[in-house]
Amino acid sequence: MKLRNSLSALSIWLVFFTGEGKEIMSPPVPKSTIGTTDEFCGITNKAFQAGEQVTFHVYYSVVGTYIHAGTATFTATLENFGNRPVYHVVGDGKTKASYDWIYRVRDKYESYIDTATLQPLKFIRNVDEGGYKNYESITFNRTANTAVTNSGVFKVPDCIQDVLSAMYYARNIDFAKYKFDDKIPFKMFLDNEVFNMYIRYMGKETIKTQYGKFKAIKFKPLLLKGTIFEGGEKMTVWVSDDPNHVVLRVESPIVVGKVKIDMMAYRNLRYPLTSMVKLRGNQ
Repeated sequence: MKLRNSLSALSIWLVFFTGEGKEIMSPPVPKSTIGTTDEFCGITNKAFQAGEQVTFHVYYSVVGTYIHAGTATFTATLENFGNRPVYHVVGDGKTKASYDWIYRVRDKYESYIDTATLQPLKFIRNVDEGGYKNYESITFNRTANTAVTNSGVFKVPDCIQDVLSAMYYARNIDFAKYKFDDKIPFKMFLDNEVFNMYIRYMGKETIKTQYGKFKAIKFKPLLLKGTIFEGGEKMTVWVSDDPNHVVLRVESPIVVGKVKIDMMAYRNLRYPLTSMVKLRGNQ
């Protein structure tokens, strides 16, 4: 499977999962498991709402000093798709103009997510990264359990996620059900393959970000091995310890250096951001 991983928050967030076991890259799901019911099949949205917008700054470090390299913004609007109400989720990521000469990124990801089931109906990936351009469109047929892509028709299991819907799906996990080091599994379709996914729950802690000080829930998703990421459980994600479960910080080593992503702006969150202990700069 060929993944083009950039320094944008989109690429970091949207390829952070890998499969079960100790493999660096997840093997495709065996045919015998296709169609089985996911543990969280039927999960409902309690974490976000239409109109939400969250902006992240991406910082890159080679020798210990982090440089602001790019920005990513995620928005969710309420629309209709195939006569169904959907959350149209869009992720736009780009490098700063001063960073473009090193590695220019202009990425856009879209997912149309059924409001009743949180299952994606359509996914679009339009990337422009360092001269590499790729457009991918996937339509999910929930009746036939298929994914129709640029390359053909592929069988998928129930409750399959795309890489963007998985991000919003994960925000609705009830972390209170889990103990430290528990794995939380689900399935994702990417590059014409089905992958078994999980994140590892790492408990709670208080963190300081570029935006402020927060009470947070910590977990480690497994990385898909790619051109920049090495794979394995090397990324750490913190989400707000409140009903929003909005991403606060992501940290990960890459092949050369490290990447850090901080939430820097938000609007129209579903709930007050009660996890925030102190805004940066306030005493």
